[in-house]
Amino acid sequence: MSRAVDHVVVGGGVMGSAAAWQLARQGRDVLLLERFAPGHAHGASHGSGRIYRTTYAQADYLDLAQEALPLWSAVADEADVPPVLKHTDGISHGPDLRDVTDALHARGVPARTVDPAEAAERWPGLRFTLPVLHESRTAGRLHADRAVEALQRAARRHGAAVEHGAQVTALVDVPGGVVVRTATDEVVARSVVVAVGAWTHRLLTGADAPDAHAVAAGLPALVVTQEQPAHFALRADAPTPESWPVFTHQPADLAGWPSGTYGLVDPVEGLKIGFHGVGPRTDPDHRTYQPEPGQLAQLRDYVRTWVPGADPDDLVPVSCTYTTTPDHDFVLDRRGRVVVAAGFSGHGFKFGPAVGRVLADLATEDPDGPSRAAAARFALHRLGHPARA
Repeated sequence: MSRAVDHVVVGGGVMGSAAAWQLARQGRDVLLLERFAPGHAHGASHGSGRIYRTTYAQADYLDLAQEALPLWSAVADEADVPPVLKHTDGISHGPDLRDVTDALHARGVPARTVDPAEAAERWPGLRFTLPVLHESRTAGRLHADRAVEALQRAARRHGAAVEHGAQVTALVDVPGGVVVRTATDEVVARSVVVAVGAWTHRLLTGADAPDAHAVAAGLPALVVTQEQPAHFALRADAPTPESWPVFTHQPADLAGWPSGTYGLVDPVEGLKIGFHGVGPRTDPDHRTYQPEPGQLAQLRDYVRTWVPGADPDDLVPVSCTYTTTPDHDFVLDRRGRVVVAAGFSGHGFKFGPAVGRVLADLATEDPDGPSRAAAARFALHRLGHPARA
């Protein structure tokens, strides 16, 4: 026999968990279904380290980043757990940061430009050749596993049901709702939030269930890659872990590097550093979980060149998936009774609780009203799929 709830959230990563929390704190009847066990490492929300920063020039992202900052504290408070966001210095090192600098100054975000000599003195674990944009109060590191756990714990405290080991196989339109089908159960919901990362295309198009309604028929496949960052040990004479900034770096000359990098230090695991979205394409159900040797060698060369405070020969590789859109903007859109959240990899985690609020807003709108995205930047149809009422 089918169960009935107001809202089902499919996917228990950071975005799905945040949506469940935001819906539950509004007093909504919500069920979160997650395919894997708590703390799994199959998607993009696991591990110890994610960067929080506000270094965006675009208003849509600045709005979400500034909204998310106090919400991360609210999540920990409502879950009754220690803070999941640790404030640190934040630095951006690259050839042209004028647009970002101007955008931060326009909003009164404390930020200043630091010359390479001062930067090297202040953050001696890193090498600098260009001016650096320094965020002094609006940056930090998030503990990913603890953040997801806190979001789910807070959602439960507001009455949400959270079920792990529940793989959703199909979404089927019925009058007045959507049937959410798993291997062992069916749930009828007034609306559904889909936040399943690398499995988005498969679920939305009904690829695994020919009898299911294709919510996003014609949606181009999102790009799913297996990324290979790594944790590098700090050298004995390196600054203490607490004094390292979170950072992004775009070398003036990318020759020899596949992309810019990001990095942050965890007191236990050392320096996490990685390239951005350049891993091999993968099927999320048939991953190797093994580092690609060529890219890992490049990452070690990068640390040897740019990070004097870390040991390039003492490392532990990390494997995770990226799911990205062609333009690297998110999808935050509603099609009838189905809300789609996708394409966050590489820079989405920090926005989690604010994105959850956006998804809750979309999920509680009149499902018979016009379909709409949170903003034009986040519309599904920009990827080639026409809007469907």
